[in-house]
Amino acid sequence: MDIFYILLNIAVMLAVIGLLIYMQRKHVSFSKRVFTGLGLGIVLGGILQWAYGSGSEVLATTTDWYSIVGRGYINFLMMIVIPLVLVSIIQSIINLEKTAELGKMSGWIIGILISTTMVAAIIGIGAAYVFDLSAEQIEAGQAETERGAMLESTLDDVVEGQSTPQKILNFIPSNIFLDMTGERSTSVIAVVIFSVIVGIAVLGLRRKNPEQAEMFTKMVNAVYAVVMRIVTLILRLTPYGILALMATTVANTNFAGILELGKFVLASYVALLVMFIIHLVLVGVFGLNPFTYLRKVIPVLGFAFTSRSSAGTIPLNISAQKNSLGVDQGVANMSASFGATMGQNGCAGIYPAMLAVMIAPTVGINPLDPWFILQLVVIIGISSFGIAGVGGGATFAALIVLSSMNMPVALAGLLISIEAFIDMGRTALNVNGAMVSGTLTSRILGKLNVKTFNDKTAIEDNSSM
Repeated sequence: MDIFYILLNIAVMLAVIGLLIYMQRKHVSFSKRVFTGLGLGIVLGGILQWAYGSGSEVLATTTDWYSIVGRGYINFLMMIVIPLVLVSIIQSIINLEKTAELGKMSGWIIGILISTTMVAAIIGIGAAYVFDLSAEQIEAGQAETERGAMLESTLDDVVEGQSTPQKILNFIPSNIFLDMTGERSTSVIAVVIFSVIVGIAVLGLRRKNPEQAEMFTKMVNAVYAVVMRIVTLILRLTPYGILALMATTVANTNFAGILELGKFVLASYVALLVMFIIHLVLVGVFGLNPFTYLRKVIPVLGFAFTSRSSAGTIPLNISAQKNSLGVDQGVANMSASFGATMGQNGCAGIYPAMLAVMIAPTVGINPLDPWFILQLVVIIGISSFGIAGVGGGATFAALIVLSSMNMPVALAGLLISIEAFIDMGRTALNVNGAMVSGTLTSRILGKLNVKTFNDKTAIEDNSSM
């Protein structure tokens, strides 16, 4: 009998996909199709959760089949991330008129990413204090206890096994082909560094042997055009990917765990919302309409929310910045790539700050002590380099920060039942931080196409795929 329900659930998914295909053929805008997929995914996931309940075999098998569409879409995006980062950054640099422009561009992007992460840490501290969060309030079940013990046992390998200079060395690629496989958590930033070196080398070659430099430039431009065409083909699948991802996420969400830890969940999302508002305020401070910005980035943030992958969102991030926001191509490439591995406001800023404040009283530290807050904010800013841009990066960031503050790390394991739900919001904030850094940097350097930014149809031109 179970097989009947599984086939029925698959048939429903195929029917909804058929509806989205019909909408595409009727030339319904991309953003409307994305939100239709998002909404129908929530409804479908809720029905599955209600009909079968968490842990049922039918639900598990159904979501396995759904993952062919959802996780398959993410895999396609991850497939193109490294080629896109490699070629786009090289192409951006060799199109610069002066090498000095590269320093200004990267300096502003990194500065905005890190400074906003430090602000996010302060917001996280405030949220934990206002909601009176404490590690002692959380009761650990068997799964949470095992997770906490595992984090404690692996801490030496992850954090304490390397000194700060060794961690910095991890950013420098020793085998670029290994990093192109995404083997390390710092692989994306290593590819960025390699790409920057190649780009600078071409600029130098242009002065000494312009013919060879021109030949290489033509090759890079041709490869870039092919890569961007692949990106376009993959992005056409976004409404279907979001549909399946959202249905799977809602169907498998542990609502009992969310209710049990509701205070922490509420505090987390309040902090995320406050930081998101600060992003919009920054956009407004630089003379841009924050509501226009918000309308244009929402489709990208919707995917980031459902996929929980900053790295997987890089292709959409770059596309939206260039085509919808009018950000300079080089700035968009840099900010999206850097934003996936450093300065993540949600994962590397708010989350570890909240945990530190919750743990502090249990080890005899006053969380409101100015010296403690200063230490915490600075450590979060420094440690936000090289955070993995996929689901789970927040746990890695928490391990680094808590161990640097000489605090126990087991609390990160006690939150396992709600980790995925909160990580969705954190990832969306991370991606928005990257897009804000690109928008503001382009504005500061005078490279923002304000006409495109203010064009209400630009998002549809970008997305009528």
